[in-house]
Formats: sequence, structure tokens, C-alpha cells
Amino acid sequence: MEDPRVMTVELQIEGMSCGHCVGRVRKTLERMPEVRIEDVQVGSARIALADEPAAMERVLASLADAGYPARASAAR
Repeated sequence: MEDPRVMTVELQIEGMSCGHCVGRVRKTLERMPEVRIEDVQVGSARIALADEPAAMERVLASLADAGYPARASAAR
């Protein structure tokens, strides 16, 4: 049974072009205790996080601060 307080989010991430970028995005997300990384690839990521607007805002702000503006393209 899935935890209803956790959502899986697909992110579209700008500015990624190589493996180094993937590593930087992964490290940025790893620093966030509310995030569980499921996958990171050039241009996208799939994460699980608390189902609350503030958590998503923190993720997007952290990625933007790291130089990788992102948007959520799907959540479930």
C-alpha cells in the first residue's frame, strides 16, 4: 500500500546537458531530507516527496539556486 502523504513527481529540468549536470542535480536533491530520488537523467528526474505544496516549492527553489530551473510535469 502506498503512503497517501507521499507523492511521486516527474520533473522537467532545464540546463542539464551531461553526466556532470546529473550529478549536481542528484547532490542538490540528496541534501533535502524530504526527497527520495527514484531516477535522475539529463533533463528530468523522478522523485518522491511529502504531499504538501511547500515541499514542492523547496525542491524547485533548490534546483533553481543550483542553476537548474525545473517544473513538475506530473504527480501521482
